[in-house]
Amino acid sequence: MARILIVEDEAPLRANIARLFVAEGHAVLEAADGAAGVEIAIREAPDLIVCDITMPALDGFGTLFSLRENVTTARIPFIFLTASTRTFDRKWGFELGADDFLTKPFRLEDLLAAVNKRLNP
Repeated sequence: MARILIVEDEAPLRANIARLFVAEGHAVLEAADGAAGVEIAIREAPDLIVCDITMPALDGFGTLFSLRENVTTARIPFIFLTASTRTFDRKWGFELGADDFLTKPFRLEDLLAAVNKRLNP
């Protein structure tokens, strides 16, 4: 069982993702914005983080940057969720250290496959 942190400001989407992970036997941590996500990640050291890009308080890029700068969270696998199809956003995310990107709307099966790939390399 892995502990997965979901950082997503859209509560219904966050709840759907959480239900998927719980159904797969994982423990779920949730944050409604990047600032809360960073705090939870440092405190709880999850096994994987799924994070939106466009959020209040601290966006996904800032969240990832903060986590990669912290020795406790630097190596946690990180998957971006984004509505953006801009090549720059993907490039910037990978440069910051993202492990994967899923473009909204995405299929839950694709999210689960990306997560399983990172949890079971």
